[in-house]
Amino acid sequence: MRGLFSKSALPALALGLVLAAAPAPAQQAVPNSPPPTAPAQPAANAQPLSQPLSQPGARGPLHAAVVPPVPVPPGPVAPGQIKPAPPTPIAVKKSELRGDDPWDPEWDVLIEENLPPDLLSRQVARDVRPFCPRFNRMSDADKRAFWAYFFQALAGAEAGLRPTADVRHLDKSMAIVDPVTHHIARQEGLLQLKYWDSIRYGCDFDWQHDRNLPLHDPDKTILNPRNNLLCGVSILQNQLIDLHQPLMTRKSYWGTLHPGSSGYRNMVRQMANAPEACGQRSVRHRP
Repeated sequence: MRGLFSKSALPALALGLVLAAAPAPAQQAVPNSPPPTAPAQPAANAQPLSQPLSQPGARGPLHAAVVPPVPVPPGPVAPGQIKPAPPTPIAVKKSELRGDDPWDPEWDVLIEENLPPDLLSRQVARDVRPFCPRFNRMSDADKRAFWAYFFQALAGAEAGLRPTADVRHLDKSMAIVDPVTHHIARQEGLLQLKYWDSIRYGCDFDWQHDRNLPLHDPDKTILNPRNNLLCGVSILQNQLIDLHQPLMTRKSYWGTLHPGSSGYRNMVRQMANAPEACGQRSVRHRP
């Protein structure tokens, strides 16, 4: 899947293209002279000034591989305050199997740049303590990396990291009519959301645009990773800050945050590689 930002912005490639396109200076031929020396190649870690990079990614306790720095477009958060999150267990498995739909580190940048200040405050420390005991003592950059990891884990538990995932419940107790589509509600995208959320949480979903597109068409606004993930941030802000509800509760929007459910156990598994800066977790999955 394409990332949110152009991969051509990667530093070495961008600088290499600039050098390749530059005209070589004219040289006079000198009898018996050695061939001209090839121009020096750019350093592998050279960075174009127009596209600064994030910090190297946060490290997790289970999978120590650090996500390399990624381009950060101009935004409200300085690149030095953004760290890509560690990979979740499902992301690691997909990478090992060379599977489709890997987690894009640029989605971490998207989440981290759009976190409401309240989600970095002491108000949420108690809620995240089971997964991130040291939250209050962490830097803002590490707090952002935790939330990026949390949403990656949520997308893993909810949709297997598939941006075009789609589910419709057949259980009558869960089969409700979406007032936007006037059909039985479907759960769609990375965070398994509904068109109704455009009314409840101000999410950027356009049913009139999407209604005639195929079910799994990535051009659907609800399946766009940016729209889906930012909607999830709004939902979580509403739950934790506006309604003062715990993170793990039977009232949560997501069934994977309902304690005791099979989805919850999957979520706990996906949270196993939360950033090391969070400290020792108190939630353990019991097979």
